Amino acid sequence: MSRPLRVIFAGTPDFAAESLAALLASQHSLAAVYTQPDRPAGRGRRLTPSPVKALALEHDLPVFQPESLKSPDVQAELAAHQADLMVVVAYGLILPRAILDIPRLGCFNVHASLLPRWRGAAPIQRAIEAGDTESGVTIMQMDEGLDTGDMLLVKRTPITPTTTGGELHDTLAELGGRALVEALDVLSRGDLSATPQPTQGVTYAAKLSKAEAELDFRQPAAQLAARIRAFNPWPVAWCTLGEDRLRLLMAEADTLAPGESPAASGTLLAPDAEALRITCGALGDEVLRVTRAQLPGGKALDVRELLKARAERLAPGTRLGHPEQEITS
Repeated sequence: MSRPLRVIFAGTPDFAAESLAALLASQHSLAAVYTQPDRPAGRGRRLTPSPVKALALEHDLPVFQPESLKSPDVQAELAAHQADLMVVVAYGLILPRAILDIPRLGCFNVHASLLPRWRGAAPIQRAIEAGDTESGVTIMQMDEGLDTGDMLLVKRTPITPTTTGGELHDTLAELGGRALVEALDVLSRGDLSATPQPTQGVTYAAKLSKAEAELDFRQPAAQLAARIRAFNPWPVAWCTLGEDRLRLLMAEADTLAPGESPAASGTLLAPDAEALRITCGALGDEVLRVTRAQLPGGKALDVRELLKARAERLAPGTRLGHPEQEITS
């Protein structure tokens, strides 16, 4: 017989708000919502609530925003909610053992990968960047390790040759919410079982940085194309174009056309009707075909539109990237 669960929810960004929305529509009740303190945002740098806080306030849920969960007072306050379970989704604070032990049924996490692959901070983008053909969400029983807890439910989704980081984020956010409610429904009937993570296939998804978004055209075309898709919409892959930056938003690997010769990596070849074509690879004999890009001060555009407006800046023979990115013999 099913018994609705009393849940504490902890999360911060849009990804987490999808899981909170799913819980709000479920049979389970929310005792409290924990989220990061308001942060400065926008040009005015005004303190702005997280997406999770905004949604919680819309539904008159009690919201708590501690700077840390290590304080005994914070832990006592959390224990006072007398929750069956704590659900954690992209919260951004480390849960000490004292917190993990407070709820009767422990703490569940919604993680955006097929564990044990891509434990860590940026599993969505790293999966695309690595050329994975599928991703998913894992509902996990939390322990003190980095995404090492037992798996409770796994849902999968394909990564296509055109999937961007933003698209996969949105897919997994929605899938995570549905998987979370399914897991809690099964748990409320007493039927949920845990499976230890495999010891093989462990990888770590390092946090994204703006610095790694600059492209090096000496790398293979397929690797560059995957990074461009992974880093769309953030941190956005880019290369130098003279003194400016050209932002690249969608690309695929291509080959030299008949009669074309290798050229220094980062050289613009003659475009086709839909795309810029850039030499890349160690020998400048591979081609990156870019179909969506953004010039400084302009909008993100399909390349066919970009060429109509600014063809002179993207003429064949133009070098992108740094001069040291030359053909190596």
